[in-house]
Amino acid sequence: MRAGRARAKEAWEREEKEAGAGQNCPMPASAKSLPPEKPVAAPVATPAAPGSGLSLVQRALRKLGLVRDIDFALYLPMRYEDETRIVKLADTRDGDMAQVEGVVTECEVVYRPRRQLIATIDDGSDTCQLRFFNFYPSQQKQLAVGARVRVRGEMRGGFVGRQIMHPTVKAAGTSLPEALTPVYSTVAGLAQPVLRREVRSGLARAVLDETIPVQIGLRGAWDLRSSLTFLHYPTPDVAMATLEDHSHPAWQRIKAEELLAQQLSQLQARMERAAQRAPVLPSAPEPVATSLHAQLLAVLPFGLTGAQQRVGEEITRDLGREIPMHRLLQGDVGSGKTVVAALAAARAIDAGFQCALMAPTEILAAQHFGKLVGWLDPLLAERGLRVAWLTGSQKKKERDAMSAAVESGEAALVIGTHAVISEKVRFKNLALAIIDEQHRFGVAQRLALRGKAVGHLEPHLLMMSATPIPRTLAMSYYADLDVSTLDELPPGRTPIVTKLVADHRRDEVIERIQAQISQGRQVYWVCPLIEESEAVDLRNATETRDELAGTLGEAIHVGLLHSRMPTAEKQAVMAAFTANEIQVLVSTTVIEVGVDVPNASLMVIEHAERFGLSQLHQLRGRVGRGAAASACVLLYAPGDSGRVGEAARARLKAMAETGDGFEIARRDLEIRGPGEFLGARQSGAPLLRFADLTTDTLLLDWARELAPVMLQKHADLAQRHIDRWLGTKAEYLKA
Repeated sequence: MRAGRARAKEAWEREEKEAGAGQNCPMPASAKSLPPEKPVAAPVATPAAPGSGLSLVQRALRKLGLVRDIDFALYLPMRYEDETRIVKLADTRDGDMAQVEGVVTECEVVYRPRRQLIATIDDGSDTCQLRFFNFYPSQQKQLAVGARVRVRGEMRGGFVGRQIMHPTVKAAGTSLPEALTPVYSTVAGLAQPVLRREVRSGLARAVLDETIPVQIGLRGAWDLRSSLTFLHYPTPDVAMATLEDHSHPAWQRIKAEELLAQQLSQLQARMERAAQRAPVLPSAPEPVATSLHAQLLAVLPFGLTGAQQRVGEEITRDLGREIPMHRLLQGDVGSGKTVVAALAAARAIDAGFQCALMAPTEILAAQHFGKLVGWLDPLLAERGLRVAWLTGSQKKKERDAMSAAVESGEAALVIGTHAVISEKVRFKNLALAIIDEQHRFGVAQRLALRGKAVGHLEPHLLMMSATPIPRTLAMSYYADLDVSTLDELPPGRTPIVTKLVADHRRDEVIERIQAQISQGRQVYWVCPLIEESEAVDLRNATETRDELAGTLGEAIHVGLLHSRMPTAEKQAVMAAFTANEIQVLVSTTVIEVGVDVPNASLMVIEHAERFGLSQLHQLRGRVGRGAAASACVLLYAPGDSGRVGEAARARLKAMAETGDGFEIARRDLEIRGPGEFLGARQSGAPLLRFADLTTDTLLLDWARELAPVMLQKHADLAQRHIDRWLGTKAEYLKA
């Protein structure tokens, strides 16, 4: 076998050298075919719930997403166990995962301090005690004195000598496997041996022929089948580090294929959208004084930044085409996205169409409504039009009246929450849909808003996000979108000083609050929970409000805002804070986005170590909106060790070091990875399971270059590649 591997190694190295791959990592001969299957006792088919038609094992497999043969083939191990060799007990060290063979010299059940099975084996070099707290009579029989057994487990040294707790035990003398044993992530009801058998069977059945044309694709010995076979069953001579860090050539092949599938699906979605038609919303060649767009520009109490003007022109060009706009407007906190959205809405209304703006929370929707009504309502009234407001908390009579105005076309601009996409709301001629904080909406909700258009025309779609998208994500997850960036803050925004303060210095923070209020300023105090939880020892908002009210005195009004309050009460509290009737607002994260009170100059975030980085940055952006110097205090509570966790420390460090939203986003991606960073776009959109955007940029560049060539010259192969890797998930890119 060693000679065969050596010959395979020489042949592969020659082939890789000729192909210029430059990676000296052998593909063993055994990677071309599955290693011999180890016998696994067939499980008794356990019936599932009546009427489901699936066994418990089948339901568990479905829960893991394992349905098609290719799903099993692509379900790669999370780690491996080496059962290919036997070692002597004398050669093992404390902590080693070892496999030994020996004769059972003792075996008994003891009852103190608790019932357990204890056996001793001797392999001629030393002895080892085996200890089982949970065991069956069959195991006791298997470990009868005089039996020769093969044992595998973690070796521990101690007072009684070598010991293994709950080892795996089988009869000695059976042949050793030639490959490492895969260990897969599983769920309840699906034992590891059963899952191994199902994966082996699916891998053997899967169609793994090449979908990447040889003349434009990857060269080298590692095709898809050999790569997958090797990663399920690597040979024991492989460098484990290359499997763990995904740098092995087999891993490189898998990641390249995955990135290509994602790029193909994104490009395909863009091409399909280009075939659809949307209302053409022309702009006058020169600003016409009577147009809503020009009048809105005239009444704004400030001038546009250069970035706002540039992005406005990008959106205007898109709206003037018959291809539906699919644009992401990203900008840091306070960069002026609402103004850009209002000007885009004015373009749609000027062309005789309607515009809808959907926000994830009523507080954020109300902020938009307040601003846009102030700017647009007087101008729309002259045209017999109005701004409509739709939320779930409205009384039926009010909502019916608003819905009627939307259906008749009287409501030219419709602002609201999820109520905008309810079945009862019918638009007369929707041409532009704007979604704020788009990552907080699911795929189905975004599709529902697009489905509100009348007839065969698609509405233009503008998605806004205050969480800037790092370049690598824009190139991969958002490759199907056009991205506009507001990279310039309006003049007058003051820099925010960020301070990290340990929880035991709360008194100093309260002194700072009193100083700010004495200068006529206002303060936010953000808590992570509303009510007490036994599981998490956090100060709750109600308790904090009471404590601050008692400490600051009756002259200072302390308000409370949280998500479980009735909508009317929330609106009353926000109105009182905006009017400076409340000086300190204790809140949960409902004020994370959209809240705009220029007089607020201090943000205190309690248990800051519990918050995500982008959430901390959004909360910090609630201050610094006026002329006064502003500060953000991050109160953190070290754990029992006297330190915060590594990821929390990285988040707090990033907040203290930079106020740049794009740098914050880049660091957030590093800390969390793309799956968690993206939030709701993963509700169906193809996430990367294997590739890492922070380290696999060369593979991403390769996939971006190859995707358009494949779609143009090898469309059938491209579709097969997408179907193999994504299945039905590619449909979600339409959102």
